[in-house]
Amino acid sequence: MESHVRFKAVDLPAADEFTLHILAAVAQKEATAISTRTKDALAAKKARGFQLGTPANLTAEAREKSWVSLQRNAQTNLNNRQAKQLAILLRATGVSLREIANKLNESGYRTRRGKAFHPMGVKRLLPTLETKTS
Repeated sequence: MESHVRFKAVDLPAADEFTLHILAAVAQKEATAISTRTKDALAAKKARGFQLGTPANLTAEAREKSWVSLQRNAQTNLNNRQAKQLAILLRATGVSLREIANKLNESGYRTRRGKAFHPMGVKRLLPTLETKTS
């Protein structure tokens, strides 16, 4: 509606702009009410002494498993694999991690989440033996 593009709802073909506006307002009101009810219920449960979350996920073993998974995802990502090749070549010629990050960013490389590279991210891309000497 904000883009002022006229459209017709397949499941409600007789709906005009006014009807759609009302339905959108009701949906927004319900979304806010659901959020409020959920927050209130969690606060009440916490006040009764219930521990929220999954404490088992906070074990050292679970954290290590999470870290391994994150590393595997980063190492297998196409963007990171391509950036890693360039980073290895540049590092072999003595280029600093900061300079490598700048070069990757200038060349249009992005992390698997679409962000710019930073020196620590470059360090993580490099093979383990290399990072111990950097």
